[in-house]
Amino acid sequence: MNQHTPTVAATARTARTPRPARCSDAQRRHAALAVTAAAVMALTTACGSGGSPNAAPVANDKAQSASGGSYGSGYGSGDSGYGANKGQAGGDGYGSSGDSTRPAAQGAPAGTLALRQSPELGPVVTDSKGMTLYRFDKDTAKPPNSACSGTCATTWPPVPADDTAAASGMAASALGSVTRADGSKQLTINGWPAYRYAKDTAPGDTKGQGVGGTWNAFAPDGKKATAGPAADVSVFDQPKLGKLLVDKEGRTVYRFNKDSAWPMRFGCNGACLDTWKPVAPADKSKLKGVPEKLISTVTRPDGTKQLAVKCWPVYTFSGDRQPGDVKGQGKMGAWFAVSPEGKKITSPATG
Repeated sequence: MNQHTPTVAATARTARTPRPARCSDAQRRHAALAVTAAAVMALTTACGSGGSPNAAPVANDKAQSASGGSYGSGYGSGDSGYGANKGQAGGDGYGSSGDSTRPAAQGAPAGTLALRQSPELGPVVTDSKGMTLYRFDKDTAKPPNSACSGTCATTWPPVPADDTAAASGMAASALGSVTRADGSKQLTINGWPAYRYAKDTAPGDTKGQGVGGTWNAFAPDGKKATAGPAADVSVFDQPKLGKLLVDKEGRTVYRFNKDSAWPMRFGCNGACLDTWKPVAPADKSKLKGVPEKLISTVTRPDGTKQLAVKCWPVYTFSGDRQPGDVKGQGKMGAWFAVSPEGKKITSPATG
C-alpha cells in the first residue's frame, strides 16, 4: 500500500470532523458596516438630536423663531410651545433661583402689536397673533430689568425685542428693549419687560392674569390691566388724539357734522349706515370717566335706539379694527372722535 494513500478509517474521521467556516470578503465588509451604523446611532442618541431632555433652549434664534419650527405653533403650552411643565418649579409665577445665565426659551418675535378688548380687563396688549403680553411685579422699569430667569422664563417666555412695532393705540416711543443676563434682547413696554404665558394656548387667552399675585396683562400705556366691570362708555388715551370716548368694545365713537343735536336731525341714513354703525344705548350705571349727564338715548327715524353724547348721535367706523384705531377721524371733513366732555376732537393731542 502506498504510504501516502489514506485509509478508509482516516477518511471517515476526516468526514466526521467539521472544519472552521471561513468568512468571505463580502461578509466581512457587511459586518464592519453594521458595527459602524450601530456606533453612529448610539452617538446620535447620546447627543440628543431633538429628543434629549437636557438640551438647553436657544435664546433669540432668529432663524428658528421666524419659521416657528422650533416652537411648534409658536405660542402653545408645554410641549408644543414653551416647554412649560405644570409641576415644575417656577410655575407659580414667582420666577426661579435657577441659573440666570441659561438662555431663556424665547418665542417668535411679536410683530406689530395689537390691542384686544377684554370684557374683564378692558384693552390689553397682544402680539400680532393675538397672544396676551404680561408684566411681572418683581421686574423694574426704571431702569429696565428682568427678575424672571431659569424655570420662570420657561413658564413666562421673554418676548424678543426685534421686529416689533406698536399698535395704533400705543405710542411708538413706549417700546424699548432690555439686555437679559444671557445676552438676549427682550421687549419692554414703557420700561417693563414683556412676556408670554405658556398656558395661554389660544388668541385672547388671559390665563396668566393675576398668577402669583405678581403677573398682569399689559394695558396700552404699559400699566397693569386690572379687573373690573366692563363699561358701556369709557375713556381711552389715544396717542395721536388724546383722551376720547369708546364703546363697550373699546371702539372709538364719532359724531357727524350733518347730524344735529337740537333740533334733532340724523344726516347718516341708508348706505351711510353700512360704514358708520349707530352705537347702542348705554346703561348709565356702566360709565367710566364720563359724566352721566352727557349720556342719553335718541330714537332714529326707523324707530331704533341710539347712544347720544351731549345730545349728538354717535357711531363707530367699520374701518376701525381694534381699540385705539381712529381711521374714521376727519373722514370727508365731517366725522370726528368725541372728547370726554362731549366735544368733537378736531386737532391732534398736545404735550
